[in-house]
Amino acid sequence: MSTSDDLAAFYEAVLFIAERPLTGAELAELGRVPRLQAEATLANLAEQLAEDGRGIRLQRLDDAWQLATAPEVGERLATYAARDEPRLTPAALEALAVVAYRQPCTRGEVDRLRGVDSDYVLRSLLHRRLVVEVGRRDTPGRPILYGTTFAFLERFGLTSLDDLPSSPAAADPEIGIDALPPLPAALAPEPVDAG
Repeated sequence: MSTSDDLAAFYEAVLFIAERPLTGAELAELGRVPRLQAEATLANLAEQLAEDGRGIRLQRLDDAWQLATAPEVGERLATYAARDEPRLTPAALEALAVVAYRQPCTRGEVDRLRGVDSDYVLRSLLHRRLVVEVGRRDTPGRPILYGTTFAFLERFGLTSLDDLPSSPAAADPEIGIDALPPLPAALAPEPVDAG
């Protein structure tokens, strides 16, 4: 890649065809540039896409990057999106809020905060690819740790987890589910099934 614009265009194209989010190291290798240059180009591309009011955004979660639809066009795309994705139940939204704000967290932590068993709800969220197993806690029983996915960011119109409404309650493990701020209204529940 000879210029910064060429590299940005290449990254936009490769992220468009990629079947999964790509890490900064992968993108640096693909662009045949140092990682810092790749990161700077990706950050500039993300800023340019947002400033130009384009229909796509470049999202970053930890060290992975992917293209997603812009939140500003979400309302116009709602009809299309509603065909494939049923609304989340209030129970699913509660569990998803716990995972989003407390990640990585275990099912036991979700159960404790919600006050009910969350096994079915978490399986449903895993099936919808809104949460993913991110590892295991180094405690007896080695419980599974859950975190959110790019699909979560996309469905809620977020570019990163930093865009979640902030709350001191989110970091306090002793505060219950009612103290967490609601997730953005992109998936206002119209219950389809019991969760």
